[in-house]
Amino acid sequence: MPDPAADDPDEATRYQLRFQSLFDAGRAYAFPCDAAGQVRMDGLGEHERNSYLYARALVGRDFAVPRVYARRRPC
Repeated sequence: MPDPAADDPDEATRYQLRFQSLFDAGRAYAFPCDAAGQVRMDGLGEHERNSYLYARALVGRDFAVPRVYARRRPC
């Protein structure tokens, strides 16, 4: 499967995949992704990768289904 971020290195950081807590509105995990919500796990550090796998495993129990958001650009 082709990697859309391979053609545009910024593509993988223009969006974020956000896992919102089902029980605490102030708690969430967010990870850089492409427009389709694909996270490049090889680009994550060990702690980030473990957090991503944790959040993904607890969808429906502790976290809502993740959503893709456009990242804000600095002014």
